[in-house]
Amino acid sequence: MQRDLLDGVVAFTTVARRRSFTVAAADLGVTPAAVSHAVKQLEARLGVVLFARTTREVGLTEAGRRYLQGAQPAVEAMEAATVSARSLGEGPAGTVRLTTSRLALRMLLAPVITDFSRAYPDVRLEVVVDDASISIIEEGFDVGVRMGEMIAPDMVAVRVSQPFRFCVVGAPALLQRWGRPEHPRDLKAIPCLNVLQTTRRNNYRWEFEEDGREFEVAVDSAISVNDFDFLLKSAIDGLGLTYQPEPLAMPHVMTGRLERVLDSYLAGPTAWHLYYPSRLGASAPLRAFVEFMRGRLRVPGRA
Repeated sequence: MQRDLLDGVVAFTTVARRRSFTVAAADLGVTPAAVSHAVKQLEARLGVVLFARTTREVGLTEAGRRYLQGAQPAVEAMEAATVSARSLGEGPAGTVRLTTSRLALRMLLAPVITDFSRAYPDVRLEVVVDDASISIIEEGFDVGVRMGEMIAPDMVAVRVSQPFRFCVVGAPALLQRWGRPEHPRDLKAIPCLNVLQTTRRNNYRWEFEEDGREFEVAVDSAISVNDFDFLLKSAIDGLGLTYQPEPLAMPHVMTGRLERVLDSYLAGPTAWHLYYPSRLGASAPLRAFVEFMRGRLRVPGRA
């Protein structure tokens, strides 16, 4: 295989992943001009345009999308072989770009990032907090953190937390005033605090289960926020019932500031997962991060 063809393919797949010639050039350790030249030569050999370029963004053409499907596995295999060979003589080094939701950052990542950085000082973590559901490939991320049921089936998913459930909690004074709901349908008659889904611009429907059947309830609320800590504080202040992950709610239940309701109707457990496109293309820094998070899960008492 001609070297210029190989260089062009590597440049193309890197630009396609990063959506930027400048960022791709930084990844490859060359100038943006060199990356642009390699891609233009590849386009000339193929006789098609691979990228739709504008002043603000770089996107794939239809020909580019088709070429990426065939070229990406080959490039990943080559990168994996290179990483495997290099890993025999040195520790993981490089950048891991990670996308996470606000809730996952609060529950899972914030307590461990410092420990990971100390264990792997040559690995740089770039963490972007975004509650929206995004494509990590199109947005140029190496790995994401979401709940297992939210991950596309074509992704490699690795569980990195103990299973947990969502529960309904409220302040004792609120329950004394409005009464305790006996069934999820009773929530419509009690003040509630909604979880705002920023992607869909609507409120999250609370999930329950009865006789093995899952169902959802849309609650009315004067407040809708995409921050579980704020909702928890508002519930403690008596503004309404809130739908919360058990690990966040239970410390306040134990102190008596909140009480649980509707426990017999709670939906089944979920868990946090890391997800990424391919085991074959996982870099040494990414593998180190995945194994570190799995190791934390194996330690007794860790979430």
